[in-house]
Amino acid sequence: MSPADQPLAETHAERLSRAFYRRPTLVVARELLGKSLVHLDAEGTRRAGRIVETEAYVGPHDAASHARIGQKGRAAVMYGPAGIAYVYLVYGLHHCFNAVTDVDGYPGAVLVRAVEPLENAERGNGPALVCRALGIDRSCTGLDLTASATLFLEDASEIPDGEIRTGPRIGVDYAGEWAAHPWRFWVVDSPHVSRPRITGTTLDPTMLG
Repeated sequence: MSPADQPLAETHAERLSRAFYRRPTLVVARELLGKSLVHLDAEGTRRAGRIVETEAYVGPHDAASHARIGQKGRAAVMYGPAGIAYVYLVYGLHHCFNAVTDVDGYPGAVLVRAVEPLENAERGNGPALVCRALGIDRSCTGLDLTASATLFLEDASEIPDGEIRTGPRIGVDYAGEWAAHPWRFWVVDSPHVSRPRITGTTLDPTMLG
């Protein structure tokens, strides 16, 4: 049995369940803050980072979401079960990790934009750097985060609302009015977020529905 196939050590936190992901995308994006993203590479090395920044992509009409093209191509996974990994390339160079959310048939995903290094990882202050730090690539697309032996998320204490900021998503100006939605979430005092100079707005829990 390779290290990647061995059961998790008892000292590690419980992994997130399907029920965690099968909720509204904004709720999942907020609650992923503070959780650990874990990847075991081909050599069995465990790499982990604490999530400090996320972005939500919500529904088939979100003009910033890949799901806007419908249930085809790389976006098809977003229409499937919650708790599945969606990893894609940008500019043909950089991988970005997302967790599929919400109910089957309604496309939602949360992009992990930044992590604080925990185990065998460099700083991941940007979505491409997250994947580089943890060794995640497109071969991870379609993995079940609730069952995979190599890619999953682990639970941790919830971060208080007062320590979270929200603001517009980054790099989606083409999406028109959708670009202004405050669907980016980050831990305000973390030095590992991708845009530390952006102030943002204190989280209003009512925006989560």
